[in-house]
Amino acid sequence: MTAIPLVFDGYLDDLPIPGDDGVTVRFRVISSPTDETVWACRTADPHIAHELRTLMRPGDLLRIGGHLALPSPHDEGSPRLDGDALELLASAPARHLAETVLDHYGPYLVIFDPEVDTVPVFTEASA
Repeated sequence: MTAIPLVFDGYLDDLPIPGDDGVTVRFRVISSPTDETVWACRTADPHIAHELRTLMRPGDLLRIGGHLALPSPHDEGSPRLDGDALELLASAPARHLAETVLDHYGPYLVIFDPEVDTVPVFTEASA
């Protein structure tokens, strides 16, 4: 794979999900609300992973730095950004919820509580 240094701004598309190795976090970023080019990203940096899981929420405007990994013609897979820097540029508008909501995204359970600023995420097995 070829790795190209890259920094770009985009909006967090979804809640980050843990990678198969238990360390890496995978997430997607949309380049702009009108363009909607989706970038597949991942990071193995524990500080960035912690920020993504606890401080960031979908719709946040982020600046992401890292290396764009381009597969060679013989490699399988698609391009992805391996992030090693993350900066929150602007928070997404707050959701106005009247009550606590439990939502389900595949094997993940998310609790939206209007009384707190964090959004806990659990797997079905650990809930």
